[in-house]
Amino acid sequence: MFAVIKTGGKQYRVAANDLLKIEKVEANVGDIVEIGHVLAHGEGENVTFGAPFVDGAVVTAEVVEQGKNRTVIAFKKRRRQNSRRKIGHRQLLTTVRISEILLGGAKPAKKTAAKAEAKAEVAADTAPKEAKAKKDAPKEEAKAETAAAPLFKAPKGEPDDLTVIKGIGPVAAKDLNEQGIITFAQLAKLTEKDVAKIDENMPFSADQIKDWREQAKELAKK
Repeated sequence: MFAVIKTGGKQYRVAANDLLKIEKVEANVGDIVEIGHVLAHGEGENVTFGAPFVDGAVVTAEVVEQGKNRTVIAFKKRRRQNSRRKIGHRQLLTTVRISEILLGGAKPAKKTAAKAEAKAEVAADTAPKEAKAKKDAPKEEAKAETAAAPLFKAPKGEPDDLTVIKGIGPVAAKDLNEQGIITFAQLAKLTEKDVAKIDENMPFSADQIKDWREQAKELAKK
């Protein structure tokens, strides 16, 4: 027998013993939860549809794990406006095992043995993940350090006032200084590869950088 249920604004086709990830349900691991929004149920070609839900039909499920989905990054960048925004989101998820599909107001049976089995499975699944996380920790730290490093190495000596260049305001000058660009000479010597790197990692276009580079060449001569 199968059923079509609705939870968290989504629909799922389920059968007994199916393992399913749904949006977070407030319950502890091992608890039995009831999903009363059953849209349809059936066996083979014999299917009953609700209007919108089937009266007296309930699907019970056992909570196996509480966790989160992968991080989704929303990044917005407006060129030539010095505007960028980065937001991350991780959806809370609950992993459940479908226990029973009950019809006609039937009451769920107790599943104490299944609880112990589910906890053992969760522990077995979690152990490799924890070991992998510990193994990957140094790599993630190295990536974070690399990401935090400036794009260029700032030279010794007094910095120039980059706002003298037409098109570079105080905010743009600060961003350039933070990435190691502090003098006219540095801007004047930027290669095409350097321009592409700035275009990729900063809210400035390649055309802007090339224009600043030409102006910096004149200023560096003074």
